[in-house]
Formats: sequence, C-alpha cells, structure tokens
Amino acid sequence: MTVTESTTVRDREAYPPIPGRATLPSRCSDALSGQEYREAMSRLAGAVHLVTTDGPGGRAGFTASAVCSVSDAPPMLLVCINRGSSAHGAFSRNESLCVSTLGADHEGLAALFGGRTDMERRFATGTWRTLRTGAPALADALAAFDGRIVARHAVGTHDVLYCAVEAVASVGEADALLYGERRYRRLPRVPRPAETPAVGSA
Repeated sequence: MTVTESTTVRDREAYPPIPGRATLPSRCSDALSGQEYREAMSRLAGAVHLVTTDGPGGRAGFTASAVCSVSDAPPMLLVCINRGSSAHGAFSRNESLCVSTLGADHEGLAALFGGRTDMERRFATGTWRTLRTGAPALADALAAFDGRIVARHAVGTHDVLYCAVEAVASVGEADALLYGERRYRRLPRVPRPAETPAVGSA
C-alpha cells in the first residue's frame, strides 16, 4: 500500500467486524464527499500552532491544527500543509521548520497567518527569535518545537512533513488557544497539583 491510498475504497471484507466491539452508527461509504468529511472534522477541536520556516525558499508561515507528535525517542513530530497554500513553495525548498503553539491571546496572530496576508505583514506582527535551525519561533508561544524536515510524503491534497525536533522552548503560563466548529476557543490553564497553593498558605 502506498501512502496515497485511501482505506475508504478498500474491500470491506478485508476488515471484518471485531467480535464484541460496537460498530459506529454513522455512514461509511466509498462515495463519502469531501464536504461531509470536513464537516465531521470541524467537530475535532485542536490546539492552534504557527508553523514557520526560513532558508533558501524564503521566510514563510501558516496557521495549523494538523500537527501531531510521532515519537519521543527520537523526538519527532509531523505537520500537514496544503499544496495550494501560499507557504508551500518555501516549505518545499527549506529544510527546517518551527511549530509555535499559541496561547488564547494569540487569536489575532492565528487569523493573520491563516488568511491571505502577505508573508512580510505576517512576520511584522509578534516578537520572533530563533532556536537552533534558524526557523522563526514566536517568543511568547506556549511552546516551540524547532527541527529539521527529514521526510516528506504527498497524501491527497497535502504534504506530510516529518520533523526531527532539535530544540524546544516553553512559556506555558497562559490559557491555550483551540480551534473547533470553525471558531477559536479559550482553554483555561489549570495549575498542576504541585502548583496548587496549600490550604491555609494564603
């Protein structure tokens, strides 16, 4: 099987029901439309990130929720980028990227990087620094993951970029920014048990 094949067009007999396992009541059809899929995926809330790069292809960045950890030994994550994106050309020529995870106060920046604004105006907003690879990292991001692109796979309309993480930075003192049902949402930060003040300590 190649990475571009879809499991929805395979023979259902290759995947018989697992005894004792409930089946989903929703429809699953070879004729499933992109619109139906996107509508279902809009219910999947996720963290919001700025994915940025710099190098021979120029400086570029876009807003993404399609970011996922792959491994912690070695540290690796993946990013999905639409090949129709204005940032795609730069990412296809550069060898590094940085994922900056956004806080709730970064909603305006997320909208800026997710729109049709030119790259110069995008990077004119916010405070930027570099970690190890030279890719721009948002200075006040909740977390930043800086690394080298080690593999690329074309899947449908997107490229999947696998990135070996070489450096991280974390602020982590703010509410998180989520995106779900086609709008931004705030996820309040909850102190970890060790951070909770002891009773009577006030």
